[in-house]
Amino acid sequence: MADMTDEEYDALDERWTQTTPKVNFARPGVFAQQRTLLEILDKITANYIITRAEATNQTPAQVIGKMAHQEIAGGI
Repeated sequence: MADMTDEEYDALDERWTQTTPKVNFARPGVFAQQRTLLEILDKITANYIITRAEATNQTPAQVIGKMAHQEIAGGI
């Protein structure tokens, strides 16, 4: 939104300050989806994936995806 004027920025800021956005609780968010994914794994596997994710600045889903791609490519 680099093409907004100062007045438009002020109006947008005022709108978001005064208005509470609606949240859709029916659809789980990113963190809830990843928690659900890790709950189906055993503790050692979940801890390993979380540790790898933190060390590589990735999400657990990205770590698992990379592992799956390596397996598919035969590179393990």
